[in-house]
Amino acid sequence: MAAMTEMEKQQFLADLHVGVLSLNDDTKGPLTAPIWYDYEPGGELWFIISPNSLKGKLLEMGVRLSLVAQSEKPPYKYVSIEGPVVSIDESNEADLLAMAVRYLGEDGGKQYAENSNASDGIIVRVKPERWLSVDYGKT
Repeated sequence: MAAMTEMEKQQFLADLHVGVLSLNDDTKGPLTAPIWYDYEPGGELWFIISPNSLKGKLLEMGVRLSLVAQSEKPPYKYVSIEGPVVSIDESNEADLLAMAVRYLGEDGGKQYAENSNASDGIIVRVKPERWLSVDYGKT
């Protein structure tokens, strides 16, 4: 088992995975939930959520969160990031379509976006500052 290089971590996070988001909830334990996200190496990680969801209510500028992405087939790998929320804006149809196509393909993504209300969402951007990783395929 070995840690990944910086480039390997960033490329793995950019690959298609369902992320698991963790947020502090001072009234209870941490909130942890699966989420669609997008990331390009060297950039900010982003996702779309409803501002009325529990996740949406816990998020504000500067809040620190964690996200982990993993492979579910051997050899197992994972990358987790931790960092602050750097922007929160209203999402639009193009954002929603891009995310839906990333996860569902062209046809499924278009259908998903057409049946969803982009005006109900917010786009949250996070600056990854702390990285952890393991690649069990490395010796």
